[in-house]
Amino acid sequence: MTTNPQPSPSIDTSRAHPARVYDWLLGGKDNYPVDEAVGEKLPPEARDAARQNRQFMHRAAAWLASQGVDQFLDIGTGIPTEPNLHQIVQNVVPSAKVVYTDNDPIVLRHAEALLISRPEGTTDYIQADVRDPEAIVHHARHVLDFDRPVALSLIALMHFISDEQDAHGIVRSLVDTLPSDSHLILSHAASDLFPDLVEQVVAEYAKGGIRLAFRTRPEVERFFEGMDLVSPGLVTATEWFPATPAPAPEGSGIYAGVARIR
Repeated sequence: MTTNPQPSPSIDTSRAHPARVYDWLLGGKDNYPVDEAVGEKLPPEARDAARQNRQFMHRAAAWLASQGVDQFLDIGTGIPTEPNLHQIVQNVVPSAKVVYTDNDPIVLRHAEALLISRPEGTTDYIQADVRDPEAIVHHARHVLDFDRPVALSLIALMHFISDEQDAHGIVRSLVDTLPSDSHLILSHAASDLFPDLVEQVVAEYAKGGIRLAFRTRPEVERFFEGMDLVSPGLVTATEWFPATPAPAPEGSGIYAGVARIR
């Protein structure tokens, strides 16, 4: 079962967008010259980070599905890149329900790829911004049962939200809507692992009109306050692999973690 996406609004091709830059970093083709211009100026490690981040999402979603979690709210979905989250979790739990959210109109144009659910399951898509959590949750309640555990996925999203925009408060407001035994999956660019690279990445994104708010490990850990981090805790993206084979050993500038909501 799937639901139909909303009519596509116009796309602003004069400004770079994080979802399209990320698509370029992953080798996708659903981006524009303005996005490519940002991506080409980034250090090679940026492509590694995008790949590592995506692989973390795969491992975390599959692990949660293996633990019986069958409802997912994915905010900051990005342009569809197979396997998408619903394909990962429905491979484990065919009846799983997934609600995707992104604020880039181009993601909406490709939402059909996100809505091809297994017959037993459900996928849905809403164009919305994480800075409007009430609208996201209101829509998600039409698909997900908020009386049962939900996995909230915030993959490489919150480093685009500044402290002035209350990044930690936004996450807390979303988490507070979820019942006990729900989970938060979060990855976030680190400011304290490779400072020289961070400076370059932040500067190049800024030239494209995109503001970044990379954070230290303690600042990222604050997103998980009051929750129980799943082993191995808050680590780099390539170090997070419970009950799965370890990925190739390599450095990563992305913090990643999964936590159970009490």
